[in-house]
Amino acid sequence: MRVLVVEDSDALRNSLRMGLEREGFAVDTCECGREGLSYARNNPYDVLVLDLMLPELDGFGVLAGLEGKHDRPHVLVLTARDRVEDRVRGLNAGADDYLVKPFAFEELLARLHSLVRRRYGSSEREVTVGALVVDPVGRRACLDGGALDLTAREYALLEYLALRRGQTVSREEIEDHVYGVHKLPASNAVDSTVCLLRSKLGPQGKALIRTRRGQGYVLEADG
Repeated sequence: MRVLVVEDSDALRNSLRMGLEREGFAVDTCECGREGLSYARNNPYDVLVLDLMLPELDGFGVLAGLEGKHDRPHVLVLTARDRVEDRVRGLNAGADDYLVKPFAFEELLARLHSLVRRRYGSSEREVTVGALVVDPVGRRACLDGGALDLTAREYALLEYLALRRGQTVSREEIEDHVYGVHKLPASNAVDSTVCLLRSKLGPQGKALIRTRRGQGYVLEADG
């Protein structure tokens, strides 16, 4: 999943980027509100992690600038402002969740996973498609009860298809949600990764990940 972190502290911004990338997220970062709003308005992020006290444009200005955006990301406010009035204002301004600094990374991660599930209309921790089970929290996938040995990129692509199960997903959408803005893939990267995934899924590979010619891919089970 693709996350934008807008935070003016170099140490915290870089720490979040490294930690989230280790957890399999595609992460972009900005240090000021104006740049963060531009990134958020022009890229399809799943979640925006947003500080409130930012240079050039504060977090409330970023939230206001996202009003009316199609496919607006879910927003987790991450701030030292811990008064009840600040939390109420942030949530009323459009934030989906609010976490006060200092915080535990494990809690931040749990809240991000919760926001991703909400974004894709899922209430369960695991996504089941036929004999395939994908666990975004544990970052693992199993087929017929056996764990699949997937690379980080293979898992990220499979997870996105699982969250969009039953829907045709274009190559462009996969690129947008699996790669960061500074890590654009080669032209055939998505097709190559799908091919590798199918091989690791064995005889069920082509039945689970189906090609919609000229449209993209869909993850679904027979029946």
